[in-house]
Amino acid sequence: MTALARRGDGGALADGLAMLGRHLLRVRRAPGLFVLTQAMPLILLLFFGYVFGSALTLPGDAGYRSYLLPGLFTAVAAGGLMTGMMQAAQDAQRGVADRFRTLPMSRAAVPLGQAAADALVTAAGLVPLALVGWAVGWRVETGAGQVLGAYGLLLLFRFATCWAGIHLGLLLRDEEAAAQLGSATFVLQLVSGAYVPTSGMTGWLRAVAEWNPLSAVAAACRGLFGGPAARIADAPGAAWPMAHPLAASVGWSLALLAVFVPLAIRRYARGGR
Repeated sequence: MTALARRGDGGALADGLAMLGRHLLRVRRAPGLFVLTQAMPLILLLFFGYVFGSALTLPGDAGYRSYLLPGLFTAVAAGGLMTGMMQAAQDAQRGVADRFRTLPMSRAAVPLGQAAADALVTAAGLVPLALVGWAVGWRVETGAGQVLGAYGLLLLFRFATCWAGIHLGLLLRDEEAAAQLGSATFVLQLVSGAYVPTSGMTGWLRAVAEWNPLSAVAAACRGLFGGPAARIADAPGAAWPMAHPLAASVGWSLALLAVFVPLAIRRYARGGR
């Protein structure tokens, strides 16, 4: 606590770095939760890839597992909403956030440190998913620059969704409620182009799915990784985010940050009031 108080004189960046270290230490002391979180996308890859993959026929020569991998990367990125919400609700319910609020430190430091640590942990967690994806047939057909762009986009989206989760978690201030709401966010993945092409959905559902930010991020990643799956998003009648997925993905991420960064900081500063 003394160290954190001293960092309060260094501004929001120094305070944020202190909180970043606190959250990384939290992950190191609870490796089981980290492993379980990283294992879920691998289970979904094997389940969807081999159960649905044998029944789905995609346009062109696209294999389903090549289509699925960018969708799973996007689902991992969207998971910032759930983890951000649960960690913020846990800190609020257990009084940790109130204790930090009494220290002479920036009000932005606690949520900033949590979101930054979450992005770093996610970057490490994408590696085993990529390796298993490679083992089951997923291939990258573009250059290093585009691949780095895809991972950068995923981490930007994760950072943005984590801020949204932090705001919701501080509003709820209840671990159980946050867990229930976090589980419900799985619907966002299902009503999107993360796992199946939106072009085969009925009219209203297709419109909802194509304006879902996850659809744009998944389509953008397919384009950046290359291969036949990249052309599926550009189907006749596609909504603007699917026709311009990279611009839509960056736009959605920046919009989430513009809305939820000030909301989360304000909510944290107000505490339980």
